[in-house]
Amino acid sequence: MSIAIGGIFYEIESGHVVMRAMPLLLGALCCLAIAYRYYSAFLAAKVAMLDDARLTPAHRFKDGHNYHPTSKWVLFGHHFAAISGAGPLIGPVLAIQYGYMPGLLWLVIGVCLAGAVQDMLVLAASVRRGGKSLAEIARSELGPWANLVVSAAILFIVVIALAGLGVVVVKALGGDEIKLPEGMTITRPAHQNLFESTPWGEKLPPRCIIRYSPDQPPETRPEAFTIHFKSPDSITVEGQTIRVGKGCVQHIPGSSWGVFTIACTIPIALLVGWYMYRFRPGHTVEASLIGAALTLAAVVAGNWIPGSPWEGYFALGKGQTVFALCAYGFVASVLPVWLLLAPRDYLSSFLKIGTIALLVVGVFWANPKLPSPAYNPVFVNGGPTFQGHLFPYVFICIMCGAISGFHALVSSGTTPKMVDKESQVRPIGYGAMLMEGLVGIMALIAAASLDPKIYYDINVPLDQAQKWQQPLDKMYVELGNVDSLEHLNLAQVEQNVGGESLRGRTGGAVTLAVGMSHILTKPLSQLGLPFDVLMKYWYHFAIMFEALFILTTIDAGTRIGRFLVQEALGRIHPKFAQTDWWPSAILATFLVTAGWGALVATGSVATIWPMFGIANQLLAVLALALVTTMLFNSGRGKYAPVTILPMLFVISTTMTAGVQMCSGKFIDLMRQGQVLTGALSLAMTVFVMTCVATLLILAVSRWIMVAKGIAVSRDPKESA
Repeated sequence: MSIAIGGIFYEIESGHVVMRAMPLLLGALCCLAIAYRYYSAFLAAKVAMLDDARLTPAHRFKDGHNYHPTSKWVLFGHHFAAISGAGPLIGPVLAIQYGYMPGLLWLVIGVCLAGAVQDMLVLAASVRRGGKSLAEIARSELGPWANLVVSAAILFIVVIALAGLGVVVVKALGGDEIKLPEGMTITRPAHQNLFESTPWGEKLPPRCIIRYSPDQPPETRPEAFTIHFKSPDSITVEGQTIRVGKGCVQHIPGSSWGVFTIACTIPIALLVGWYMYRFRPGHTVEASLIGAALTLAAVVAGNWIPGSPWEGYFALGKGQTVFALCAYGFVASVLPVWLLLAPRDYLSSFLKIGTIALLVVGVFWANPKLPSPAYNPVFVNGGPTFQGHLFPYVFICIMCGAISGFHALVSSGTTPKMVDKESQVRPIGYGAMLMEGLVGIMALIAAASLDPKIYYDINVPLDQAQKWQQPLDKMYVELGNVDSLEHLNLAQVEQNVGGESLRGRTGGAVTLAVGMSHILTKPLSQLGLPFDVLMKYWYHFAIMFEALFILTTIDAGTRIGRFLVQEALGRIHPKFAQTDWWPSAILATFLVTAGWGALVATGSVATIWPMFGIANQLLAVLALALVTTMLFNSGRGKYAPVTILPMLFVISTTMTAGVQMCSGKFIDLMRQGQVLTGALSLAMTVFVMTCVATLLILAVSRWIMVAKGIAVSRDPKESA
């Protein structure tokens, strides 16, 4: 009996205890449920004092464009889709290098006591203030100087955040380029042509023998792949063998399946929006069923695009994907919210929540082992996926799943303008954030379920393999022989996912797709279905799912940025502040889209993600400081610890990381020749840190004045 129970929770392999995923997931779900049942109820009744007798901005300012009363579940879908971007998917995957337990603890504790608290209270504050943005809330609570500081900081952070989200979408849909290590050799099979020219470079046949460095054993690449070199001098041909020189890269094609499916969701969303608000108003269930059925049909039909005559229309390169992404963000930001943004986000939430639910079922069914270490001392000071010590960088790497300042922009941007009743603030604000925390937990479990050798084969850049080989060998020896779900090596995994090239595919997106496909395939393979065939479909589905997951944040984020720019332009002329004035809306949207589009086109995950993490968490500090000020100003300072304590923790981690990045990584980038990238990152990070520090001084001064009776607080019923 004890052995059977022990097998459910853990196994002993090579003298090491290997945990299983199901008990950890069950414990996390229980924590999330308890937090929603009790802590969110306390916040709603005592701290926010929600009251359905109050008229919300959606009714007070209804204009059919931006202010529009929306069904609770439609709005929940929009809000969840808008806040759940790259962070909860990518961050936990990258943080596995520190071990899965630090990330798991931060996700569970952070989302319950920090992230969901921020989202709910900012949403309540904005609803009470006519759907105003954080900058306008700062004006009402701290005065015009605070408004100026917050506006400047938020505009910078929005652009950085959207660039951080966009670069992941571009890598998933628009393909990638992997630097090949100098001295790498490729031996083609006998009686095969050396090269086959393609628009992206020179294609090599399947079954080539690869040696990444002279001291590594040769490997057979089962799939064909394409390399690009600057000039014929970049390679040396010796009979059947090619020796790679400096500047050679491997070209990874984009996902035509994913582009097709995501493109289909746009006309489907337009149809659903027209159906719900013009053709049959109030028939939300009908429209939802139609939209969900069409979305699933688009997912299935996307499988037939690769290899078909239509592939050329949907196989986009990086530049094309960046342009398409910017065009979509622009159009979605300008059109009425009920027409495209809300119904598309609502439909996307079906796919998002449905996929996460499938992952939960898959974990409970398969109960996979977690061969990754719970705590990894080898990379405690930094590793190939994220350079920097566990403290503070695990809290920067994993942001949106625990706490995210970007969420405060959504909670004071599009969502408060659509809330029908104040009681909906609790499930939308607190509940949607708990759901995002679950997304982060599932991403972490998916990555931790992979064999560490497979994880690092994917996440170590090919041109840095020799640098990290010694610490990796040390870690493998310490872990012993612990197998993953199906005892696969990377070559077998590449075959199972349809001949995709996986080695050196850094950034987290590919790792997550492989982990998800493992978990989703295992239960079905136990029913007798072929593992390799199923894994191929789940892998491509996961890539599409990740891009769709992130894209819904792009449209809402661009719209929020547009509102902020219009508020700022309104100081030049009042007409610009009118959100329904088309010239102002178009100009503001163009400025925001051009800003983040330029960063996406010129940056990468390695350069944008650390800056995104620091800026995003600093925005959370800013939002929590404003909510705390609101509590003091409304005579409820006794409840301030619910926001001050998480704010202090986030300050300690983010400011520490900011100082280390500004004095280390950004300077190193400039020394390595990336002067523009390093200088821009340094300047933007220092600017945001200065703005947040200035706001904290203003806020703390206000708290002290109210506490000592120097400043007068308002009636608690007058504000959220």
